[in-house]
Amino acid sequence: MKNIFYYLFLIIFSLNSCAGVKLPGGDARENPPDPKARVKKNLEEGKGFRLDTAFKKSGSTNFEFASSNELWRASLDVIDFMPLASANYSGGIIITDWYSENNEEAIKITLRFLTNEIRSDALDIQIFYKNCDINSTCKILKKVGDLDLELKKEILKKAAIYKKQTDEKNFKPYNNTDYQ
Repeated sequence: MKNIFYYLFLIIFSLNSCAGVKLPGGDARENPPDPKARVKKNLEEGKGFRLDTAFKKSGSTNFEFASSNELWRASLDVIDFMPLASANYSGGIIITDWYSENNEEAIKITLRFLTNEIRSDALDIQIFYKNCDINSTCKILKKVGDLDLELKKEILKKAAIYKKQTDEKNFKPYNNTDYQ
């Protein structure tokens, strides 16, 4: 009798501990219930394996370079008017050099990439201002204001456009009659 209670307790405890575990895979509400439609959707989005393209020889292999990251490309395009001091894709940072239209005030921007996903918390933008007086005595201040928000907005907008273009370019319609 004690063994039955022990096993029952063990089963209830083990089932209860699995409640917070999220299993890998997609949300059922976002995927069609029909397996044939799921296969078609996954293959069209490039998530599947196709025999017709698996053995084709192409002139180049597919590497992940900085040019394939939409957020990185958009950041470089938005701040292209500024000279770069450092750009490290693997480290996820872009640092501009001091930029000035006059000799009194200069600006420097640091972009850190926190994720490759296109979302508002993917970028950490820091803006530094250098004010110099006539005696070439300079003060450097870090300011938070509208400029960093505007930069982030422009970068995210341009990255979303690049992502849409990449998705449209990689889209291959699935037309297998076995699954229709």
